[in-house]
Amino acid sequence: MDSSGSMTETHDKVMNQLRGVVDPELGSDIVDLGMVKDVVIKDEGHLNITIALTTAGCPLRAQIQKDVRSRIQSITEITRVTIDWTELTDEERAKTMDRARYNLSQDDVATQISKSTKSIMIASGKGGVGKSSVTANLATGLAMRGLTVGVLDADIWGFSIPQMLGVHGRLGGNEETKRIVPLEKQVGEGTLKIVSMGFLVNENKSSLNWRGLILNRAVRHFLEDVEWGELDYLVIDMPPGTGDVQMGLAKMLPRSDMIVVTTPSKTVQAVASRVASMAQSYYLRIAGVIENMSSFITEEGKQYEIFGSGGGIQLAQELGVPLLGSIPIDPVVSEGSDNGLPVILKEGYASDALNAIVDEIIHSAVPRINPLDCTAHNTIETSVSINN
Repeated sequence: MDSSGSMTETHDKVMNQLRGVVDPELGSDIVDLGMVKDVVIKDEGHLNITIALTTAGCPLRAQIQKDVRSRIQSITEITRVTIDWTELTDEERAKTMDRARYNLSQDDVATQISKSTKSIMIASGKGGVGKSSVTANLATGLAMRGLTVGVLDADIWGFSIPQMLGVHGRLGGNEETKRIVPLEKQVGEGTLKIVSMGFLVNENKSSLNWRGLILNRAVRHFLEDVEWGELDYLVIDMPPGTGDVQMGLAKMLPRSDMIVVTTPSKTVQAVASRVASMAQSYYLRIAGVIENMSSFITEEGKQYEIFGSGGGIQLAQELGVPLLGSIPIDPVVSEGSDNGLPVILKEGYASDALNAIVDEIIHSAVPRINPLDCTAHNTIETSVSINN
């Protein structure tokens, strides 16, 4: 250990071993994530490593420490290991999360979704705009036309698709393929194939307190390990906002279309535009905007704009996409959602609007975005401080 050459060689061995230590939550090694802040090797073979965690109270610290010690003990030149812990700064944490997302996006995800399946993500900027209701009704409307439609309830925290579609039970499995089998519902001559966290948890104990990238892995399993079969459409009920699940799905299903659900409110419109920006940054096609709860229509046909007006058309114009339709307020919509009978199966103003939107989706011909000069995959450089 006297020469600088042998010291450098030992340092390289240490770094190679640390690259085998994977953050259990982020799914990448701690060197690549920039979590190794300092490596000091003293002449007598004492090794001091400084590791920065995403949070000071990270519950995975013990696992990381165990893995580090296990990997380093194979290096005969090291006689003792000391690990110092620190916390990433806000800027460093943002870079680490970006790096983790980037690495996740580079994985070759062998989903069970055929390339011939048209995938549609139903998204919103915030909760409470009726996104899940729109998802359930559009999927039902597509099945009414004799199509086979997969429904992926990716809103893992707030799953409601099972209730809205009136489908309850537990997901089964195929013993031969070892894959999950969706629950099915016949709608006329069409079929719905549904996967939701609601089919996996106890309804009375369904609170989930998972962080973003873990949620993303749960949704990923729904794409990789579910026996979807041949689908005409896959309709995805996205979580509200622009978190890790949304970005992960955008990477796993890059050929997807996105439909943004908003309301007449200008405030909701502004929030919804952020979701659209996320979609555009991942070069997803935004197929259009749906304005939900657009107005209340009386039996005499008179309209009352309870939540304002113009939010849907303004968002569509801002994005340069069509307003696919405006769905009026109708108490039957809420009743149908509670009873598992989507309103599109009935007659009325809301049903008419939804059926028109389904037809618009089927015949949509909005051109896809051409990702020229794409810089979305730029690698984030990481650095390690070395003290001899």
